[in-house]
Amino acid sequence: MPEDPLLHLPRLYADMENRYADIAANIGLTCTDCPDNCCTSYFQHHTHVEWAYLWQGLAILPETRLRDVRSRAAQYVEQAREILAEQRAPDIMCPLNEDGRCILYAHRLMICRLHGVPNVFTLPNGVAKEFPGCFRSQELAASGTDLPKLDRTDFYRRLVELEMDYLRSMTQKPGKVRLTLAEMIHQGPPV
Repeated sequence: MPEDPLLHLPRLYADMENRYADIAANIGLTCTDCPDNCCTSYFQHHTHVEWAYLWQGLAILPETRLRDVRSRAAQYVEQAREILAEQRAPDIMCPLNEDGRCILYAHRLMICRLHGVPNVFTLPNGVAKEFPGCFRSQELAASGTDLPKLDRTDFYRRLVELEMDYLRSMTQKPGKVRLTLAEMIHQGPPV
């Protein structure tokens, strides 16, 4: 029987965090006293394996806390629908954020771990996509300094491999994922 792909996510996440920390230290980026909160950013996630990993973390919460999180997730989903219908980007606090902290920090998803620093990744067709990072990274870059960028390419490749392994382990092949974290919580574990 093949090894569970969920067992490999913590190593991938640790590698991401180490590289992020290196880049952040190199450019002098810190989240301390930031007036923004990236937990209100509208991110969509695209893998079943991360969705399942998120639910591993949710499953260890006490029942009352999980019920509260799921209630906040349902409210988030409804608010986001209304805002998106107005063709605006939702700016709603993540249902896992309590008192300014993620209550499932160890189980947070890739984008939650990598958002902030300038980054780049190369698509399979060879096209490179660059992103300037959060507003603080952009301010640092505006000073004229050529900032190093976190290359996400290998992290994405490794995540895709884990996703493919995870999908092979499923009896029914699910459709593509394009969900916010709140939608993943609201819908329940992937099937």
